Amino acid sequence: MADVEMKEPGGGRHQGTKSKKLSTRIDMTPMVDVAFLLITFFMLTTTLQKPKTMNLYLPEDVKNPEEQNKVKESQALTIILGKDHQVYYYYGTGQEPNERMYKTTFANKGGIRDVIINKWDNVIKNSGGRDSLVAIIKPMNDADYEDVVNILDEMNINGVQKYALVDSIYDFEKNLMKEADDHPVADPTLNGQ
Repeated sequence: MADVEMKEPGGGRHQGTKSKKLSTRIDMTPMVDVAFLLITFFMLTTTLQKPKTMNLYLPEDVKNPEEQNKVKESQALTIILGKDHQVYYYYGTGQEPNERMYKTTFANKGGIRDVIINKWDNVIKNSGGRDSLVAIIKPMNDADYEDVVNILDEMNINGVQKYALVDSIYDFEKNLMKEADDHPVADPTLNGQ
């Protein structure tokens, strides 16, 4: 606690008129104990921030190519991420020769989200369950990492459970991208969005 030390007055006459200086000493031990108890209490009772991660469902490795899952053309949506935040897409896996590629953005209205929702609605009407849509995501070498994260967020937001990140872009896809840049056409399946 605090102690006040006082000196005994001497016997002189003039000593009574001077003010006496008292020295004080404060013991800091109890305050330090309380501070450590409070720090310990708050450290033990607060919850730490949970990491924000997204679950990735990875397929099992198969040795025979015949055992791999085959994607139906009617259930597939292929998305290609280009440079400068450009997003290209076409319906199917590219196995049919008459594919048409469209160009869009990450905009909230009329962007890739509307394309995913539209494709999902068509797949549900024609094929059944919500889990039958398969998105094939192909980032180009000059695509931004931010775009890859954004498209994975779109998959998570829209509840697309089956998607694949593919690193190979075919020559016909590059030709379709060039054609989409030179002669952009609106996607007729988006109902005028």
